[in-house]
Formats: sequence, structure tokens, C-alpha cells
Amino acid sequence: MATPADFKTGEKSWWCPGCGDFGVLAAMQKALVAVGAQPETTVIVAGIGCSGKIGNYVNSYNLHVTHGRTLPAAMGVKLANPKLTVLVAGGDGDAYAIGMGHFLHTIRRNPDVTYIVMDNHIYGLTKGQTSPTSARGFRTHTSPSGNIEQPVRPLMLALSAGATYIAQGFSSWQGQLAHLIEDAIRHPGFSLVNVLSPCVTYNKEDTYDLYKSSLFNLDEDATYQPGDRAAAFSRLVELDEMVTGVIFRGDSEPYHTKIPGFGGVPLAEQPLGLDDGIWREIVANL
Repeated sequence: MATPADFKTGEKSWWCPGCGDFGVLAAMQKALVAVGAQPETTVIVAGIGCSGKIGNYVNSYNLHVTHGRTLPAAMGVKLANPKLTVLVAGGDGDAYAIGMGHFLHTIRRNPDVTYIVMDNHIYGLTKGQTSPTSARGFRTHTSPSGNIEQPVRPLMLALSAGATYIAQGFSSWQGQLAHLIEDAIRHPGFSLVNVLSPCVTYNKEDTYDLYKSSLFNLDEDATYQPGDRAAAFSRLVELDEMVTGVIFRGDSEPYHTKIPGFGGVPLAEQPLGLDDGIWREIVANL
């Protein structure tokens, strides 16, 4: 059985000291152990931004793709070999700006991949501009009078698009975050784990202290039912998405199980002759 050490590499991190992404990395490694994953059957697909380096620090297969394109690449990996554990890592810019179109279409297709978004409400790699999740009025050196745009609400967006698993964690709350990622990996379909991961260098407003004093833990609310989409909307509106825990978990049928004739067989093991039933059907419908 693998241990957290088996999922570590010797590469030195270039994240700033105190970056919330360190907590996300540790939680990912713990979750991979908990689900029984192995380095040789795990794939990390990462995008551009500070979060995009996370694959370099996980001992597994690592696919580092162009900005905003993590999800279609991850879906291709999962279709090529459904036996792999596929995790996707990105930031709020990679996920909810240039990658927004892929985000919505991945939700509706429901491939069996887990999307971990490190949401720090700022562009850290390019030295501190507003991101899609930055609050109105948020001041940066490129918005000295304050951000004039409405922020993206990723949890409500995923909920309205029909996502079957939505959770939010906080990088400092290791126990809960590792459990959420584990739960997301086990979910049979697309899973979103948005992680509030403070940027200590460029974002002096969305701090560790702010989150520790403001977040509401849904997992500790015995009255909350994560299978009720309408109730989830109501709670997210009420608390302005300042929550942690499982927000929604519903019935799910992964994309690869719905493809006629596919049956979850890795591409390398599939018969490719045109005499086979699925290919005859494809050709007949051209």
C-alpha cells in the first residue's frame, strides 16, 4: 500500500512561503493514499498559474497543458484508460476565466475526473491582478480604484450547470480538505473541489484569519442535506459561498459508461477492427 511519501517528489517548490497551495498538495497526497491509488496509476493534469506547478510535486504521471485546457485533456486521459485515477489541478484564473467554457461542458458530460481548483482570488503568477473571483472593490496595482466587475460564483455556477459533486475546502483545514478530495475521487463522475487557498504575497484581504473567522462548515450542520440542489442554492446565497464541506452530491453516471460498446475498457485493450459492432455502427451512421 502506498504512503504519502510515495506521492512526493524531490523537486524544490517555488511557491512563496505561506502559500495555501502547500496545504492543498498535502491534502491531495493524503487523499490518494486513502483511496488506495498508486503513483503508476495516477495522473495529475495541471494548468497555468502558481497552481499549475503542483504536478511537479506529486510522484505520478503529470500532464502540464496550455492555459485553460486541463479538463478536455483530463477527459481524454480518462477515456483512454478508465482504470487511472485522474486529478485535475488549476487556479481560479485557469478554471473560471480562459477555462470557463471547458468547465461548463465538462460538467454536462460528467467524466470521472476530480477537479481541484486553488482559488486565491488573484492572479499570483503575473504579480497580482484581479481574477474572476476577486470581489468588487478589490484593489490591485492594475485596479487602484477597486475592481468594478462582479465576481464569478463558482459553487453556484457548478450547481446550476448540473454538477453531481460540489465541495469547498480551506487549505488550512487539512483533515476536512483531505476527506473532501478523497470523497470526490470516489464519486463516479465529475467532482469539483474548490479550495480557498490564500495568496500571502499579493492578496492581503482574503487572509487565513478572515477565512478562519468567517467560514461555515456544512459538514457539521446535521440539518443540511447535500442531496437537495435547491437547498444548496439557498444556503450558498445565504452565506455568500463562505462555506466548507460537501455542498452537493447527487446520482451520477460517468461519461465513459454511457458510450455504446465502450464499457470502460482501456483504449489499448479495445478491438479496433471495423468488423466489430461499435465501429460498424459508427461507419453506418457517417
